[in-house]
Amino acid sequence: MTAVSGRRERKKAATRQNIADTALRLFLERGYEAVGIRDVAAEADVAVTTVFAHFASKEALVFERDTDFEQRLAQAVTDRPPHESPLPALHREVQALVRHCTAEAGAPVRRMIEEAPSLREYEESMGLRHAQTLASALAADPHLSRSATACRATARFVIDAYALACRADDPAATVDEVFRMIEAAWEATAS
Repeated sequence: MTAVSGRRERKKAATRQNIADTALRLFLERGYEAVGIRDVAAEADVAVTTVFAHFASKEALVFERDTDFEQRLAQAVTDRPPHESPLPALHREVQALVRHCTAEAGAPVRRMIEEAPSLREYEESMGLRHAQTLASALAADPHLSRSATACRATARFVIDAYALACRADDPAATVDEVFRMIEAAWEATAS
């Protein structure tokens, strides 16, 4: 998560977290469809406009760490050791993200997402955006000699590895299997 400095920024971050925590608790207690933005605002003791100042939609409340997820994937590429291919770094990061997603505490949230069509659609649209950001990070690396198409396809496959693993019976094995395919394709696209 991005470091927050300054009193005002800390207060904004605390308000955002309070809203997200309240929303998730209400969604899990009452069901996603049964809870409205007004319910979240009332329970969090903020105005409806405050909720929308922090979250663009009801779905965004469920995926409040979306930006962190996106940044972690891009940073796996940009912050890796100079001699290392981006794929092992991405593999490690996706494994860590999947462990979080499939942890016992995450199971009720995963079920809620699977049961709500609007949440599944929102998650898919986030995946497309994450893939675009990751593709840009791959393409911007001067040490990688891959086409824009290879970077976009690889990024999409990385996002799909995460999505498949979060729904798999053996998440770690699923990530490993998909990354073996990604690595083979990556090597085949070397210039």
